[in-house]
Amino acid sequence: MSIQIDWQAFTPISLVGGLMLGVATVILLLGIGRIAGISGIFSSLLKPKRVEMWQVLFILGLVISPLLYGLVKPLPDIEISSSLPLLIGAGLLVGFGTRLGSGCTSGHGICGNARLSPRSMAATVTFMLFGIVTVYIVRHALGLI
Repeated sequence: MSIQIDWQAFTPISLVGGLMLGVATVILLLGIGRIAGISGIFSSLLKPKRVEMWQVLFILGLVISPLLYGLVKPLPDIEISSSLPLLIGAGLLVGFGTRLGSGCTSGHGICGNARLSPRSMAATVTFMLFGIVTVYIVRHALGLI
């Protein structure tokens, strides 16, 4: 099994997107002392406490950005080949893992690792390891994909 990277698919817009994510993360951390963990921000909107405007704007930015990108360049076609029950189950497992790990890949992988947090480093290694094992089991052992 080998991993192949399609270097031709990397475009300057990929670099711009990464830079924007990094800048937004730094602004959020230095500006108001908050971590840009998507799951934490989203779940805070669902709690009955007072919702802060920055949380609404952050999620709104996630929803609007592909629409703005679509005005400049066509969005890629999305093809979902998995069954709805499998997608729902996967989503529930990701949500459970996010709560169990006290954060998601964006919070730990981007923000936590940048702050050299040992907990985030351990969480990121765990995410990656279980992702690799899951793909191997689903594709090769079970032949589902």
